[in-house]
Amino acid sequence: MELMLVIGAGFLAIIYGVVQTMSLLKASPGNEKMQEIAKAIQEGANAYLKRQYMTIAAVGVVVFILLFAVLGPLVAVGFAVGAFLSGLAGFVGMLISVRANVRTAEAASKSLAGGLSIAFRS
Repeated sequence: MELMLVIGAGFLAIIYGVVQTMSLLKASPGNEKMQEIAKAIQEGANAYLKRQYMTIAAVGVVVFILLFAVLGPLVAVGFAVGAFLSGLAGFVGMLISVRANVRTAEAASKSLAGGLSIAFRS
């Protein structure tokens, strides 16, 4: 029973995140200059994540092999799945946060309440 509750809560959290993201992406991304700056920030964030994940992957392979040898395949596969999903969460979070930043700046240029609303939802 507890497992179903945890799985259900996880799905509700994902649905909530998708709804909030869709709402966030409907906000104005600002003028052309703001979008140009946001694109440069996005490229920098992607380069950072790529470098970070390459380093983490190398360490992860070593840890996977050690876990496989010491604790068996089930633990090693669990580690690999968890590491992959953690990386995916980091990538999606960075993608959304960079897009939210320009929308927050645009909304804040019109009103403090609008900027805060987008900032707290992202």
